[in-house]
Amino acid sequence: MTRVEPLRIRIALADDQALVRGGLKALLGGFAQFEIALEAADGEELLQALHGTAVDVVLCDVRMPRLDGFEACARLRRIAGAPPVILLTTFDDPGLALRAIECGASGFLMKDASPLELVETIEEVAAGRSVIAPVATDAIRERYAYRDRNLPNDRFNKREIDILRLLAGGYTNREIGQVIHVTEGTVKNYLMDIFDKLGTRDRTRAVLKAITLKII
Repeated sequence: MTRVEPLRIRIALADDQALVRGGLKALLGGFAQFEIALEAADGEELLQALHGTAVDVVLCDVRMPRLDGFEACARLRRIAGAPPVILLTTFDDPGLALRAIECGASGFLMKDASPLELVETIEEVAAGRSVIAPVATDAIRERYAYRDRNLPNDRFNKREIDILRLLAGGYTNREIGQVIHVTEGTVKNYLMDIFDKLGTRDRTRAVLKAITLKII
């Protein structure tokens, strides 16, 4: 009987520092589920390389010459079928996470994140979900405003509020399940109810709205 190998997640790496690219390539290459499909030294090179190479996830530095990660991400979002982008940075600045959200990034992580955090973020994003590192709630309230400020907090039970807080903390579905002692499938069911109550289909926008409306 022929053994069918599981499909790998094809990754594009973009960083102007060769040592960083090499480190990420060595790290991710140690996981059987990943394949490094291409490397680029800046945003322009990344976009050109993606024309001829299919990838599942783009892992991209925020600050690069010629074209930075934010603009590269924004351009990709305007292309139908373009892969999702995870932006990385060494700078602990809440404004950068907000810019990542605004340009359409599916993930945002500090470069000092653990290997496990990076691996789980790539897997989540490849599966169509968003993982944005925690940002300051005050910065979000300043930047975003929702017209519906009368959404009653009592529409959300304690478990749903706990899950929203964990989402805001950057936890994956798997990690949320471990914290609140339920299965990952149960977490997904809770999220569907939360998204419905908030009128959004995206976990990142749900967190932004929940913070702005002072639900969490």
